[in-house]
Order: sequence, then C-alpha cells, then structure tokens
Amino acid sequence: MSEAAQREVVAFLSDPASYDGAVSEVETIATHASIVFLAGDRVFKLKRAVKYSYLDFSTRALRREYCEAELRLNRRTAPKLYLETRAITRTRDGRLAFGGDGELLDWVLVMKRFPQEALFSHLADTGALTPDLMRRLADRVAAFHRDAEKTPAFGGVAGVTQVIRINDENLRRAGPPEIALAEAERLAARCAAEQRRLADLLERRRAEGKTRLCHGDLHLGNIALIDGAPTLFDCIEFNAGLASTDVLYDLAFLLMDLRYRGHAEEAATVFNRYLDVAPESDGLAAMPLFLALRAWVRAHVTVTAARIEDDAERRAEELKTARRYFDLALDLLKSRSPRLVAIGGLSGTGKSTIALRLSARLYTAPAARILRSDVLRKRLFGAAPEEKLPADAYSGATTERVYAALEAEAAAALASGCSVVIDAVSAQPAERARFAALGARCGVPFDGFWLEAPAEVLRRRIGARRNDASDADLAVLEKQLGYDLGPMDWRRVDCSGTPDAVADSAWAALTR
Repeated sequence: MSEAAQREVVAFLSDPASYDGAVSEVETIATHASIVFLAGDRVFKLKRAVKYSYLDFSTRALRREYCEAELRLNRRTAPKLYLETRAITRTRDGRLAFGGDGELLDWVLVMKRFPQEALFSHLADTGALTPDLMRRLADRVAAFHRDAEKTPAFGGVAGVTQVIRINDENLRRAGPPEIALAEAERLAARCAAEQRRLADLLERRRAEGKTRLCHGDLHLGNIALIDGAPTLFDCIEFNAGLASTDVLYDLAFLLMDLRYRGHAEEAATVFNRYLDVAPESDGLAAMPLFLALRAWVRAHVTVTAARIEDDAERRAEELKTARRYFDLALDLLKSRSPRLVAIGGLSGTGKSTIALRLSARLYTAPAARILRSDVLRKRLFGAAPEEKLPADAYSGATTERVYAALEAEAAAALASGCSVVIDAVSAQPAERARFAALGARCGVPFDGFWLEAPAEVLRRRIGARRNDASDADLAVLEKQLGYDLGPMDWRRVDCSGTPDAVADSAWAALTR
C-alpha cells in the first residue's frame, strides 16, 4: 500500500464518526514517519507507507510488525499509556472499520491520551522544569538504562558509523538550500574524525555492556509528566541498530534538546545527576560527539519533515529549524579547553547552587562535571544522594577518602576534556592546596572561590533545607563557625545575595 492508497485510511481515522463514544473532533499530528490521531481519550497512531534508509513501513506486514514492536518496547517505560494494536478493515458493504473479519487494510497503535501540557517540551516552554523534576527525570533515565537489555552486537564504532552515514545520506538527499553541500561535508568529516579518535573508547564501552536496547529518541517531546512521574514514551521500534546504543548516546538526545531550547542549567542538572547515580563517567570524552550526532539527527529529520509539509510558511520555518540544529552540531564539536573550579564555604553558603550555575556556563559539552563531596560520600557508603548517613560516616578518615575520590574523579574528567567544578567545604588549607595542585598537575587553569555570609544567613538557609544531599544541620554549622580557616588564598565571594548575583560575580572573576 502506497501513501496515496493510505488516504482512505487517513480519512477514516480523521472522521469523528469512526470512533465509539462521544468524539466530536479528531486532531491530527503528522511527522515524516507517522500520523497521530487524537480522538476522545485515545490516541491512534498510523505508520505512513514510507521507506527511508533507516526505516521501512512500506508494506502492511511491516507496519503490523512495527506496531506490535512499538507496543511491546514502550511498555517498558509507559505501560499505562500503551494499550493495544488494532486492525483497520473494509466491511462487506465497503465501509472501513476497526477489527472484524473484512479485508485487512492497515494497522494502528492505540494509546491512552494525556494532556499535551504534560509533555516536557511544553514544560520547558513554560518554565516548569524545576531542579527537582530534572533530578527525578535523570533518575528515571538512569534506572531505565540500568535495566535495559544488553546488546553487544550493536553500538561501538559500527553504531556511530551507521548514524554518520544515515545523517549524511538523508541530509544530502533532501538538499535544503539553507545548508550548503560543503558545510554538510565538513560536519560529516568532523564526526568521522572524532569517531576514529574515540574508537578504542567506543569499543571498550560496547564490550563492557554499555550498549543496550535504549529509547533511541529521547527528546523532550517524548517525555511526559504522568501521575506526577517523568514517563518516557515513543521509543524507536523500527531499527534495532538505532535503538541499541551506548547509554550515553541515548542520554545525549535529552541533553542536546535542553541545550537547543536554551535550558543550560536544566541540562547541567540532568547531566550531573545521571553521572552521580550511574557509573558512566568513563564515557565523558564521547559526549561532544554524541551530542553533535543528536543535533545532526534532528537537522536531517526536520528537513525530511519539511519536504512533506504543504504549508509554505511552515515549511520555511522547518528549514530554519533544521539550520539551527545543524549549526548546533558544528558548535558542539568545537575544541574547548577544560578548566578546574573549586567552590568552598561553610554549610549554607549555597555552594551547590553556584556550582550548578557555573557548570552550565563552563560549556565543555554539555556542561562542567560537578563533583560534590556530599554525593561522593554517600556513594562510598552505597547510599542514594538524599539518604542520610550516620554520624560515624563523617570521621576524619572518611573525609580523607572523600577528598581523595574528588581528586581522582576530577583528574579523570579533566583528562577527558570536560571542565570540573568541585563542591566541598574545603575548610582546611591543605584541602584547598590539593585542588590547586591538581589543576597544575593536569595542566588546566584553576580558580578557587570561598563563599561567605553572616552566620544568621547560613542558619536560616540550613533551616529551610529539604531533600538535599547534605546532612549538615544547625549543630554542624555551629561547629564549622568555630573553624580556623588559616590563610585564605581563594577568592572570597559574598554569598548573602541572590544566587544569580553570586554566580555572576564568580563568573565575572573567571572570565576576567
């Protein structure tokens, strides 16, 4: 069945009378690969009769196969949304119907409908992506990756090569005037060069089980807030090679989308929280390439969608969007020198808040790695970041282990090309000196900031804390207030103002 022959099925699905119950209107959402029909409290997804280099829905048998695959795979993350597959048939009197024993025409996937306002893309546009929601999203993605099936036959160098080929072929074939052929060739060459440079890392991660049957299309439009929980849906079902990827390449789509939309701090939050709870820091060097490939994917998919858009104004806007994704892909591959920043201060000075803001601005794709002593201490004890530890977890010997871990992880991240922000009290001169020495040893610029504010400000902030990785309470603060800090060679920053003002002050010092 061709796209032209599918028109009768599209007309049937577009007609409110085709559905049981009181459906007064059917909304449609069209993409290059499918048409979605929103009818009452249900969603009906029809796969277009199309064939691309990476996707084949050209026969009815294939569309049925992939409808069933989509149902099965998406039930891993959204079992309440994905309901069933249905046949569309022609009855003996010539009418179209769902099911029955008439002539089989096509298949649709049936989902439970949810408000479009629940989409994370909408939440991003309305400023509703809170830090807590971003952390919960990162936790959800990390848990999904942890449980996903290992697929060592895919990924690695071959997987990246496949993505480069698909992106290059489809963008060239579309031939958008907004992207010159020479530019397209330059992006392909840069990605291929990065793939060769990272070949050993890509293959090592594949051999270690880091390639899994992931989501494959994890942008904000495929995540929804359902019953208060971040819910992943609409994963790739049509190409096992594109869905079976390095888990960091899967994460990269989400991070790239946040960056594209201008949500740098949200991207930094997800990036760092994911690495805090998932053992994937060894793959940091591949993140710029992974992010660039994802932006390139969006560029070619957007161009493909523009080609089938009937409205000239919308088609022109789609092509402009593709150009922005293409430019982002090029920008993500730019060489950026890493640097080391340490944020010290007593409890309540807002170290973690300022660390996040600086992480988002220290743009070594997608953000600087934040290494927080409170989180590393919890990891040493096998505890979740917000889980409270007993008092004996704060002995001098344990604190030495924490600072050694901070130093080791920072060195590894810097070696991968990623900037680092260390978030630790660093009240002892020796603790501050070891971070400065680390910067010198790694050959990167080092800046240390000491945050300070009146005691009453710190007491008020600690009293207002909820669900934080720090276990410090007012008793701990009172003890800290009596510390002899020794000579302070880090830049002192008054943190009694707003976080934005404090971050601006620190950033100004960094960029002077």
